[in-house]
Amino acid sequence: MTASPNNPIEGIRLFIEQMSALGMDTLYLPSDVKAQLKSKKQRLTELERSLKNCKACKLCQKRTQVVFGAGSPTAELVFIGEGPGEDEDKQGIPFVGRAGQLLTKMIQAMNLSRDDVYICNVVKCHPPGNRNPAPDEIVACEPFLLQQLDIIRPRVIVALGKFAAQTLLQTNEAITRMRGEWRDYHGVKVMPTFHPSYLLRTPNDKRKVWEDLQQVMKELGLSK
Repeated sequence: MTASPNNPIEGIRLFIEQMSALGMDTLYLPSDVKAQLKSKKQRLTELERSLKNCKACKLCQKRTQVVFGAGSPTAELVFIGEGPGEDEDKQGIPFVGRAGQLLTKMIQAMNLSRDDVYICNVVKCHPPGNRNPAPDEIVACEPFLLQQLDIIRPRVIVALGKFAAQTLLQTNEAITRMRGEWRDYHGVKVMPTFHPSYLLRTPNDKRKVWEDLQQVMKELGLSK
């Protein structure tokens, strides 16, 4: 019996039968193949579990818990902020405070829900006093962010604010110059825009962010 070229499952079954006929009862897979067979949800869960007791930087000293990320593991759109606030530190979920409520409205305006996208931060632990993340903290946490993105492999990333945009794009360029212009992150389109917390202080700039999000909607084929 010959396997159809359009039926890879049949081909795999025949291969296993042939190996069994040769007396082989165990099939060993390379580690990279095993990783590919795991679902994105499994891989994110394993990564989150590995960070539960992370002590890679000084933020571990005063955090309540690691705030890993939330949303769909198969999301085409990922929002990245700078770091968890006090509310996020308590609940373990990114963007649940006032800025998070505004982000939720922004997502809903795009005809999406938080369950349709993935939301995370550059650093996973709350900087005391809601201060900006320090350079060494960003460097320590960046590999985990990059692993998240490598697992999810979104079509578009919205970088919320200076720290998210500069970390992803490896630049010191000001967010006021970057926002509204498409950038590239390893083949993934990145739209830098203002952070929701900035919009709470400067509501007149909400229009600019909406213009940025409309570009994202167009790229993803979302109706207005």
